[in-house]
Amino acid sequence: MINIATVMSVKDWAVNAEYGLAAVSFIILALIFFFVPAALISAELATGWPHKGGIFAWVKEALGHRMGFLAIWLLWLQNVVWYPTMLSFTAAAIAYIFMPSLAHNPTFIFWMILSIFWGLTFINLRGMETSRWISTIGVIFGIFLPGAVIILFGFAWVSAGNIAISNFSYHDLLPKMSHLPELAFFAGTMLSFCGIEMSSVHVRDVEEPQKNYPKAIFFSAFLISSLSIMGTIAIALTIPKEKISIVAGSMEAIDLFLKTFRMEWLVPAVAILVTMGAIGTVSTWVSGPCRGLLAAAEKGDFPPLLQKTNRHGMPIALFLIQAIIVTILATVFFLMPSTQSSFWLLTVITAELYSVMYILLFLSGIMLRYKHPRVNREYRIPGGKTWGMWIASILGLLGTSFVIIVGFFPPPGVGISNIFCFNLILIGGIALSCSVPILIYEFRSETWSAKRH
Repeated sequence: MINIATVMSVKDWAVNAEYGLAAVSFIILALIFFFVPAALISAELATGWPHKGGIFAWVKEALGHRMGFLAIWLLWLQNVVWYPTMLSFTAAAIAYIFMPSLAHNPTFIFWMILSIFWGLTFINLRGMETSRWISTIGVIFGIFLPGAVIILFGFAWVSAGNIAISNFSYHDLLPKMSHLPELAFFAGTMLSFCGIEMSSVHVRDVEEPQKNYPKAIFFSAFLISSLSIMGTIAIALTIPKEKISIVAGSMEAIDLFLKTFRMEWLVPAVAILVTMGAIGTVSTWVSGPCRGLLAAAEKGDFPPLLQKTNRHGMPIALFLIQAIIVTILATVFFLMPSTQSSFWLLTVITAELYSVMYILLFLSGIMLRYKHPRVNREYRIPGGKTWGMWIASILGLLGTSFVIIVGFFPPPGVGISNIFCFNLILIGGIALSCSVPILIYEFRSETWSAKRH
């Protein structure tokens, strides 16, 4: 359930459906070359090094303090870039409550992003207990119920004799490996499976983790992939590929299904549920990466101002900086030609930054097997002393490296005409994101490590 709450979102089904039925193959490839390897490696590292900081502690132990700081910085920053994409989807869902035409209005999306994120920031500053109910309700009512509407009504729509947009054939299920721009959708698919490392911190609470944790991972993978495949197919079969909106596609599908069955009065109610789910997902992520960055700050990687927490243990300055950056990033919806292009640019930057972080994770898994072979791990990837870890890490490295490459080829249908400018922004964003933590680390002061008590 933690994995599903962290990873799955009906928002991603529309992004996957942009590639048609071949998205099914992308989902399976994302499981093999990313989701399962990342989950198993995170589980082993979490039981071997269950220290505060998560990936910061793991990469720091394997590749040094500088790389550990880079890893936790990228985990935090990619979330900051991801927030506007998730909240733009939230804004589109809110528009369907009272005026669907606003789903593609940049001004409406911008102000909704700011209102929701700043609101969640202040809620999370009151501690985990205050925000937990938002996440819980959001997952139950905002993910499962709208997902069921898309899947059940989608297949009912086809079963009722409506003409399917995509014809079922084996060829449609296979990606066009020779066409890099369309393969770029794999970046969006892989991003929809990111975050599995968040649940690994609970592996020590599992009875017989060596046996039960892999079961939980594979059951999660089966459930998430099955629902994603069915939801993606439901959208791909009913909405023409060229008309799917990666921002509001899921709500467009729900709107179509309910109107077809003369239940359009339910659209606002389902839109409210989708909104709850999206807000719950964002609320779950608002504090986690910031608290991870706080662990690095307390090691002396940030000045004392950024180490301060309120009485609820929440890093005030980091929360406010995060909200300010989200505000700045949200202006991309005014600067890009369309909401589609803005959404895709932020999606790709998020996927690229996340991929660099996961590369550090996969390398750390291998390194720690050799560097600290005697450290007790309550869960260890099966396959002898090193073979299992090597296989999982190589699969993960291949998947994330592929995402980095295809991310520079924007696919058709996302509204990006100037590929040179797109790649210039992408390269600049990645270079800036990776160089800032390195510069901070190089110029840090010894006085920063004065730990609070």
